[in-house]
Amino acid sequence: MSDIVNINQLDLKNGRYSYADYLTWKFEQMVELIKGRILPLAAPSRRHQDISREISGAFYQYFKSQECKFYAAPFDVRLVDKKKSVKENQDVTTVVQPDLCVVCDLKKLDEKGCFGAPDLVVEILSPGNSAKEMKVKKDLYEENQIREYWIFDPEHETVFQFSLNENNCFSPATILINEEILTSVIFPDLSINLKEVFTEMQN
Repeated sequence: MSDIVNINQLDLKNGRYSYADYLTWKFEQMVELIKGRILPLAAPSRRHQDISREISGAFYQYFKSQECKFYAAPFDVRLVDKKKSVKENQDVTTVVQPDLCVVCDLKKLDEKGCFGAPDLVVEILSPGNSAKEMKVKKDLYEENQIREYWIFDPEHETVFQFSLNENNCFSPATILINEEILTSVIFPDLSINLKEVFTEMQN
């Protein structure tokens, strides 16, 4: 089989791929796999990067004294169908790159990224990925028992905060707006001033 050096060599509509396939691809386009299907990623905007930097700064200050570790994209998070229990690459068909994630079970970390669900995931919406983040990934993260999930919406300066309830389902979103304080459910001492996160870019 010839090397895959261009994303257009893949079947984006009907193809089904695994992490083993993903590791062989030699193109620069960033992609995610969700249950075998390819989702191309657009390059983040400057606004997106500004928000990511602000959240990263808050995470750095908080987690530098914690055992949990946080990572920013690009960082592969491999999730496995709950019906499977093996780790071979061909059995992994979901690989996502959250904008930020926090991992407390350090046994899940390896040289390739994270194998298993992080504890907290943050995604920042872009014009082309809103539906993916709001529906597809929310369902995926709930299925994989990610304990807390934040979605930042730069256009409307809003955050949707989800956390697992006693039934291991996401509770209805807590919606926060600019100038409010976002406080983590699973890390109660971690708070972020959204006014600082959503401050308009200068120049």
